[in-house]
Amino acid sequence: MIIAIDVHYKANYAKSVAVLFPFFEDETPLKIESIQINEVADYEPGQFYKRELPCILAILNEFSLADISTIIIDGYVFLDEAGKWGLGAYLYDALEEKIPIIGVAKSAFRPERTNVQAIYRGESTKALYVTSIGMPLSEASEAIKSMYGSYRMPDLLRILDQETKQD
Repeated sequence: MIIAIDVHYKANYAKSVAVLFPFFEDETPLKIESIQINEVADYEPGQFYKRELPCILAILNEFSLADISTIIIDGYVFLDEAGKWGLGAYLYDALEEKIPIIGVAKSAFRPERTNVQAIYRGESTKALYVTSIGMPLSEASEAIKSMYGSYRMPDLLRILDQETKQD
């Protein structure tokens, strides 16, 4: 199973949502799970993972990790060409390097080119930025390209984003 996870922050809590599906090409999710997290760390510039990682781990507790083959996050695995860790690398480490992580971001973090691949979907002229750990970057990029939907953002990731922002 593949799981895509996103977190949305409200005034005094966070909402963590996971969309579960068997294949990258699936049109609809098998399951959508959400939880509210009341104790959220403050945002620290340059340390975003400290706020987001506990929220991701909390939603992952709702699933059997033995059934998960890949995790997709909204964000980066690596932040620069030297391999500075981003949220995805910290998640991979927290899961004892057992589950590959794909980071999908809507905007370029830095102009680095080694650890990120810009992909274009549908007729969009705006890229998605893919990073990965635990699987080759080319494989991760192809997986995101293959996801269902004819727009820049794959349909399942769009559903995830919408669910995350609902009250």
